[in-house]
Amino acid sequence: MLERSAKLSDELGGGSLTSLPIIETLEGEVSAYIPTNVISITDGQIYLQPDLFFKGIRPAMNAGISVSRVGGAAQIKAMKKVAGGLRLDLASFRELEAFAQLGTDLDPATQARLDRGYRMVELLKQPLYEPLSVTDQVIVIYAATRGFMDDVPVESIADFEGKLREFMHDRKEDVVKKLDEAKDLTDEVEARIKDAIEEFKKGYKPA
Repeated sequence: MLERSAKLSDELGGGSLTSLPIIETLEGEVSAYIPTNVISITDGQIYLQPDLFFKGIRPAMNAGISVSRVGGAAQIKAMKKVAGGLRLDLASFRELEAFAQLGTDLDPATQARLDRGYRMVELLKQPLYEPLSVTDQVIVIYAATRGFMDDVPVESIADFEGKLREFMHDRKEDVVKKLDEAKDLTDEVEARIKDAIEEFKKGYKPA
């Protein structure tokens, strides 16, 4: 049993060990006997998809199938507010993308959702060995989900994100510090982040 991957003596201080089962699926089949049983006794699963990997989307996570049973309990309040519906948005984006590939004409609202989805995918690509602080994550996800990146070319999203983070730390360190301390997207903090992003956009030029 995964729950008993380590049973340490209470006399020696107790403790626990996290088990990380890794399962290879055949032809993308996720309903097989073993994966289903492992899924039922773990705190969630991250499903990595080869075709996403080969498209350059890394981590190549399928947002529709991946699940966390810990959920928002592990997130700070600010992250919950900016990324609450992000997983569902990405999952619906995948469906829209598949639909659009059929050559069907899309109404303006659907096209706008699709365009924002492409930008979110670019934003969430994570270069190797370049972790971001939670505060930086909140700021860039806020910028994307609130439409500040909608007019930025898809190929310039990574450039926009990097320069925005530099701008926030170089010119708006007080805002970053305020968010870091509050760990919540209060009205005051949100207004200051919004003003900072608007100021940054006025001087931003795509690479």
